[in-house]
Formats: sequence, structure tokens, C-alpha cells
Amino acid sequence: MQRIQLTPRPDWVSQAESYGFHFHTLEGEPYWDETAAYQFSLREIEEEIEAPTETLHVMCMELVAEVVASERLMTQLAIPDRAWDLIAESWKFSEPSLYGRMDFCYNGQAPAKFYEYNADTPTSLYETGFFQWLWLEQQVARGQLPQEADQYNRLQEALIERLELIGRAGQALHLACCRDHPEDAGTIQYLADCAEQAGLKPSSLFMDELGLNGQGRFVDLDDRPVDQLFKLYPWEWIWQEAFSEAIAEGGTQFVEPPWKLILSNKGILPLLWERHPGHPNLLPAWFENEVANGANVERWVRKPLFSREGANISVETSMGVESVVEGPYGDCPTIIQSWCPPPQFSGNYCLIGSWVVGSEAVAMGIREDNSVITKDTSRFVPHFICD
Repeated sequence: MQRIQLTPRPDWVSQAESYGFHFHTLEGEPYWDETAAYQFSLREIEEEIEAPTETLHVMCMELVAEVVASERLMTQLAIPDRAWDLIAESWKFSEPSLYGRMDFCYNGQAPAKFYEYNADTPTSLYETGFFQWLWLEQQVARGQLPQEADQYNRLQEALIERLELIGRAGQALHLACCRDHPEDAGTIQYLADCAEQAGLKPSSLFMDELGLNGQGRFVDLDDRPVDQLFKLYPWEWIWQEAFSEAIAEGGTQFVEPPWKLILSNKGILPLLWERHPGHPNLLPAWFENEVANGANVERWVRKPLFSREGANISVETSMGVESVVEGPYGDCPTIIQSWCPPPQFSGNYCLIGSWVVGSEAVAMGIREDNSVITKDTSRFVPHFICD
């Protein structure tokens, strides 16, 4: 694994705009960055990223089955008790998942370390599945990369295959996100395109356009029933909404399903460590009260059970907080994860995002930042495989 300086395509901005990649620049700073790329060997991808991702996914699914059956564990994960029955039902009937993203610390030398599972509403889907593949093809064609260069990336094909499996052929798949979030809107647009290729009839809307009719069914603005909904809106937010009371009888199958509230909860990190102590791909982690009771750590990362894009994550020592990202999760219970900073390449901290579609590891995206905490503005940098 190494970071390679490269010459950007001269027309990449115009291409991004023409393909609908309107969030390539955020707050005046580049989000998509092709001034460099990460090179991997095939062995590194297959043995150090792909294989651990699938192993950890199996461990996570086994943990979900355990948590669903335990009121104690549901309470420990701060899951609202009024959500328990719906979560248990969605797990019992194997309501299907579409995708998720595991975040890893990996430097090409030591085993990849699992930071967390973004299993409910992960973004950076479009730039992983489409735009970095386009970059690879064009850079090879222009002689900037070797002819034999490849990429760990069958994300788009896997999404289409999965949507064919879990969708309802010829019927509507509604897709919803929040207003005024360009990256979320881009993710929805990309998934709608994949859904269309899968033989579905995608229909996009905003979450505040979702309604209830007189029969208690969820409907869109045209009063059409929302039978299947992909929602880029976290379950922990949904359970704070008034309409959550109607979910059980609302006639809608949600993608991601309610049981993903467990898998996207950072409380799974200490639970995994407790069940698999010493696993080479896990970092020691504890619930906050367990640290107070004697866990031996000198520097650690504090994470809210529910947090997105690095919000309210802090790096701490016994002397106090070293760094923190502000956010709206300050009142959320936290876990402690052992300190394992992302590796630095040319002054950039690098985070690996490993994509799971269904239960299969299929692709990788890389984010860079000038600090150790990856945020929503962290840069996306492409990668390639060349032995």
C-alpha cells in the first residue's frame, strides 16, 4: 500500500458536473481529490480488506441475533423500548438489507482494525461505485496508470443484483432523504439509477413529503402507497418522529430494515470485543462505565452510540480532551475505543471504507483528512490495484 502523486484529469470538474456529481467541492474545498491515489497489491485487498470484512460481518450478524433476544442488551444499546417489537419482527422475518460500510484503519503492514459499521445510512456510495471507476478507466486510457491496473470495486453491479433480489419487479421503490443535503441527494439519485437498471420503478422524495392516508398507510405526494422505501434517514431519528407510531401498521417495508438500528449502533464495538477478545481485526472497546471500573487505556476515542460523520467523537487522555468534532450527539451515551490512529501518508490521515452489499464484501473507498477524525468534509481519494 502506498500513496502515489498523480496528475488530475484536466476535465474532471466538467465531467463531475455533467454526471450529477455536484458535491465534488464542499465549503470551497475539494471533496473529490485525484491529485493522488492509493496503490494496493491484490493480496492486500483479498486478504487484508475483503476477507476481514466478510468475517466481521458474520460476527456482527451473530451479535444482532443475540441482541434481539435480550432486553438487557437492547437497553445497554439505548434502543427505545417501543422499538423492540418492531426490530424483533423485522429480524424474525429476515427483512432484507441493501448495503453497509465498514470503516477500517489499515497501513499495508499490520492487520486492518475495525473502527465501526456504518450499517444504516452510509454515504460516499456514488463516488465509490461510479466516479472512481470512471477515473480508473480514463487514467489507464491516458497512460497515467498501467494497462493492468484494476480496482476493488464491483459496487454498482452488486447493488443492481441486490435490488433485483429484494425489490419488487415492475413496482415502485420510493427513495427518500433530507432536504438541502447535496451528498444525500446524490446518493439517492445514484441508487434510483441502479434501481431502474434492476427493473424497478424508482420514485424519489424528501422525508418531509412522506404522509399517512386515512387508512394509516404511508403515501407519497401523489397519494400513492409507499410499499417499499429506501430511506437515507437514520432509525434513531425516525424513532423521534411522530410518524414512528404508524410504522408497524403503515404497510411499508423499510430499507434499511429496523434491525439495522442494532448494527449501526457503536455499542456493538464493546460487545464484539467482549465476545472475541484479542481478535486481530478488532480494537479493545468498552462501555463508559466499564472504563471507569478499570480498563487499562492511556489514550482513547470516545464515540456516542449514535453518531454520524465524526460528530461528537473525541480523542482523550487522562489529562483531558485532545481533539473533538462538535455535533448534535452530546447527550448520547458513549463507548470508549482503544486509540489506534489512522495511518499518515504524506501528512494525510487515511481511512478505508469497505462496502458490504447483502453479506458480500464488494468494494472500497478511501477518505483523507488533515486530522485523525474523519468528517463529512474529508476528501475522497481513488485507489487502484497493481502488483
